[in-house]
Amino acid sequence: MSNLNVVGDRDAWRCWLCDEPVDPEASVNSDRGPSVDLGVTKSKKAAAGAERLAHRACNTRRGAVKPVVPWSPELFVVDPAPIVGTVERLGLKGGREVVARCPSRADADLAAAWLVDRLSRFAPDLAVTTQVESGGGQFLVVLRA
Repeated sequence: MSNLNVVGDRDAWRCWLCDEPVDPEASVNSDRGPSVDLGVTKSKKAAAGAERLAHRACNTRRGAVKPVVPWSPELFVVDPAPIVGTVERLGLKGGREVVARCPSRADADLAAAWLVDRLSRFAPDLAVTTQVESGGGQFLVVLRA
């Protein structure tokens, strides 16, 4: 297992589950304190031991309930795909998936940039890129692994 500071620095001291800041000075026994999640999921790449930073409470809750990683409420996206399921599928088979629809190119570009940043903490070992495609008067955000 890696040193907490190494994982925290790599993840910019943000929880991979809730995307909120993690205080590196907080007690590891505090609910908002830092914790290292071993990242064991259905994905073969994550099962290899991708360690991620989480709040202690988020990490504990994840053990009892399947995690839900929310899209940012600041984004204007329609029909966003569940992030956890998408990452698990792309981790197993690669390929591409349409993950959201947006009404404007600017909204789609913001969503694509946010998604790459969010996945860098959620699935650090999964190399992903995004692409924005237009069609039918809307813009699709496509995630590729």
